[in-house]
Amino acid sequence: MESQKEARTLQEPVQRPPGASRSQTPKDKERRERSAVPEAAALGAEADDTSADGLWELPVEPADRRPECSRCSRPQKVCLCPFLPAHPLPISTHLYIIQHPAEENKVLRTVPLLAACLPQDKCKVKIGRRFSEERDPELSTICQKSGTLILYPGAEAANLEEFILDSPVYPSTIIIIDGTWSQAKDIFYKNSLFRHPKQQEDFHLQARKRALTRTLTMQVQLKTSISSQYVIRMQPTNRCLSTLECAAVALSILEKNNYIQETLLRPLQALCSFQLQHGAQIRLSKEHLLRNGLYPKPMPKNKRKLRKMELLMNSVKI
Repeated sequence: MESQKEARTLQEPVQRPPGASRSQTPKDKERRERSAVPEAAALGAEADDTSADGLWELPVEPADRRPECSRCSRPQKVCLCPFLPAHPLPISTHLYIIQHPAEENKVLRTVPLLAACLPQDKCKVKIGRRFSEERDPELSTICQKSGTLILYPGAEAANLEEFILDSPVYPSTIIIIDGTWSQAKDIFYKNSLFRHPKQQEDFHLQARKRALTRTLTMQVQLKTSISSQYVIRMQPTNRCLSTLECAAVALSILEKNNYIQETLLRPLQALCSFQLQHGAQIRLSKEHLLRNGLYPKPMPKNKRKLRKMELLMNSVKI
């Protein structure tokens, strides 16, 4: 009987009064400290969430933008109107700027300066990536006219100065794409409107009952030795020009008036001069940096991009 009582007392847990505790070993203390850390972190996270909930209810104040000049679209404190012509330049050529949407909100864009120098009915800016006859009937009609040119370099592009000498119809409209070179390439090749087949009289075959021959919208390019004065933005090569510079050179050729080029470049020169005086740096072309071992980024691993880099280093036109 006594042995059974002893066995029963060994199996039953010992009841301790509240507040009493058994002696703790160092391992027990470590376990309790470790379990207390996640609990404290969870409590802290809950407290942060609770305090952050009130932040979402606070009213959001819109950022104040600097007032802009209504003519040059520059902030009023750095207005470039003194460098613009007093009156819009009298030109007969219609200019259409096809602007990539990413260029619309850039601070140092040149198209507003260009538009401020020309009559509103002679310079129109169309923003977008894709154009069709349904989306833009006006542009579709312009592209089908025999007097319309599109300025985009390439193997099939004719020299503008040579083209106007031989063309039976003197150009009345020129289209220029505004964007980075990759953006301009995307717009040009993915819009059949700019290479739209149109009916044009074949003046060399009038003996064949004024036969009509299908041709593409005339693609032209500039062959000029001038370097870009838009030095605060990097260009792919030394021969690349900004949208404003392209328009200045093309209009001076079509209008046969060099004063147009000088007038259009004046606000661009003032813009670059102001930016350089306030911390901007001259951005050399990617071609120059590659040829002189100054390109700061690693060479691309993509074979197609690497091939483009090699062509730039060898001054091959791409």
